[in-house]
Amino acid sequence: MRLQSTALIYALIYLICLLREGQCFWPFSKKPKPGPTKPSLSPVIFVPGDGGSQMDARLNKSQVPHFLCQKTADWFNLWLNLEELMIPLVYCWVDNIKLYYDAATRTTHNTPGVEIKIPGWGNPEVVEWIDPTHNKAGAYFKDIANLLVDLGYIRKANIHGAPYDFRKAPNENQQFFIDLKQLVEDTYEANNRTAVTFISHSMGSPMTLVFLQQQTLEWKRKYVRRLISLAGAWAGSMKAVKVFAMGDDLDSIVLSTKILRVEQITNPSSAWLLPSPLFWKSSEVLVETPSHNYTMASLEKFFEAIDYKTGWEMRKDTLRYTENFSPPDVELHCLYGDGVDTVEKLQYKKDDIAGETPKLIMGVGDGTVNQRSLRACRYWTGVSNAPINALAVQGVDHMGILSSSVVLDYIENIMKQP
Repeated sequence: MRLQSTALIYALIYLICLLREGQCFWPFSKKPKPGPTKPSLSPVIFVPGDGGSQMDARLNKSQVPHFLCQKTADWFNLWLNLEELMIPLVYCWVDNIKLYYDAATRTTHNTPGVEIKIPGWGNPEVVEWIDPTHNKAGAYFKDIANLLVDLGYIRKANIHGAPYDFRKAPNENQQFFIDLKQLVEDTYEANNRTAVTFISHSMGSPMTLVFLQQQTLEWKRKYVRRLISLAGAWAGSMKAVKVFAMGDDLDSIVLSTKILRVEQITNPSSAWLLPSPLFWKSSEVLVETPSHNYTMASLEKFFEAIDYKTGWEMRKDTLRYTENFSPPDVELHCLYGDGVDTVEKLQYKKDDIAGETPKLIMGVGDGTVNQRSLRACRYWTGVSNAPINALAVQGVDHMGILSSSVVLDYIENIMKQP
């Protein structure tokens, strides 16, 4: 009797609902089956290149190179800090950021009294903007992150950054690889168990390659959807030779190559990015003088000639990562600029090259990385079971690849795929 009364009450409510033209639900009808769910967006992790991470410092120094330099300071932004790069403060900056090589441990350490930390692990903001003040000169993954947001992505939910100490090579970045694996797994779980997409730039591509080489095929199939590499320095670059020889002004007319070289040559990452013997012939001339040529096979002699033998020691420490060119074994999209003048060889007027400025003989690449290194990803076609896709964008340089409309359209189309 009670069941019949309940049915009559529901029938009355249902009838009133129909008369009012509302959305009505008959409780005794079968519930509709749910339709197909929209596939989750593949979460993204940005892996930056050389100079692509913010860096903070804290000082408690007993001596400084200039009277304007601070001996003590709480945590402050060291990179990218444009004010720090201006003379005379650049002398303070060089002393704070350079490294010292320990031949016994074959590792580097900071200037005594300097602590360095890389802020913002997992936060995309610190790799979207290398300059925390968001000065346009410090824009990095910003345009790609904005594109992803337009596609429905949310920063710090399914967009993450993986910053690291770019001064150091893989042999001194082992904790980064451990942390990156945890970030991948945590991001996978937090996003409905959806495999992640790496988007890397420049040195970030071989860094990601080293990471993937360390993982099992089973792990990669579960956690990694794809790798999108932009301007990957897969096989190093002649620009690293130029850095050791004369320094690099970071494409700024107000910066001094000689001053910056003091810091740049102390970075093991600079040695790691020297041309790969797998893609440069041993007899190939890298440096010319009136009576002597320095080839790939005699690179050690070059470091002796510039009076910086530490550079060769760091090269030996990192060569095992260069010589292991096994594929990442994940779907790879390899995008790079091409058709831009890029240093191919150094030419000196004197045999004594220490302290001299060479003439730059240009070849083809993206202005920073040589064409053969950018194209090295093509080597894996037919070697890897995972698909390899390569795209050269004519006239786009090493940093321009990050905001190229062709590249942004390509990324948008790829990221719309399940």
